[in-house]
Amino acid sequence: MAFSISLNGLKNAQTELDTISNNLANAETTGFKKSRVNFSDLVAGSAYTNPKLVHGIGSMVKSIDQNFSTGPMQATGSALDMAINGEGFFALKNPLTGDMSYTRNGKFSTDASGYVVDANNNQLQVLAYDSTTGTYATTPSSALLAPTTSSGAAFAGVQIKTDGTVVAAYGDGTTNTVGKVALAAFTSPSGLLQTGNQNWAATGLSGTPTYNQPTTSGLGQILSGELEGSNVDMAEEMVSLITAQRFFQANSKAIDTSTAIADAVINLRS
Repeated sequence: MAFSISLNGLKNAQTELDTISNNLANAETTGFKKSRVNFSDLVAGSAYTNPKLVHGIGSMVKSIDQNFSTGPMQATGSALDMAINGEGFFALKNPLTGDMSYTRNGKFSTDASGYVVDANNNQLQVLAYDSTTGTYATTPSSALLAPTTSSGAAFAGVQIKTDGTVVAAYGDGTTNTVGKVALAAFTSPSGLLQTGNQNWAATGLSGTPTYNQPTTSGLGQILSGELEGSNVDMAEEMVSLITAQRFFQANSKAIDTSTAIADAVINLRS
């Protein structure tokens, strides 16, 4: 029994080491959120077992939770680099499949058609502005910075305000309000599924996303010209790494001891 308990401990220690290693590897990854392993104990017994005779039989990984605390802000000077100083997520749409994903990585650019996209060509979603009614849509759509105006004036630049308003400027001095950056909120962000490239997908555990304008419902302001860095604390992770290493070594020693005892019992007759 001691052997299997300690072997289980080795597997759990390896999971923790893998998680910490992933955190350290992404310490400089824009918009990355660190993870933490939570363990749960295992016991041998039932409702009819004498509570004074119940003994532990090891532990198991209960969950690997992400920490969505805000990372440090890094100035870049590029208008299409954006950071959120609240709890919201940028909403992205795959133009080929229509699938939605969510990110804290605000490094955007424009494609040949003028759409605001990330490095994987996913289109940033905004709440479009209706110049006729002076209102903003409640359903997100892809942000488009038209390359030219109807009069042929070329696109000259873009301004993104703290409330998420996206304003395109043109060579003839005219401007066009595109909309406001759509921020997504979730009932339980810890239930989001990591899909890589600092993106997450909604799941049944996270709940369906709700979209709103920045500065509302704790979603946060948009900081143009800045990017949010990883929230990994190097010193904290190094301490956790040492602890996990000791955890692994202790379980290894327990296996050595169990093996030595088993060998002694087997060799009693000799």
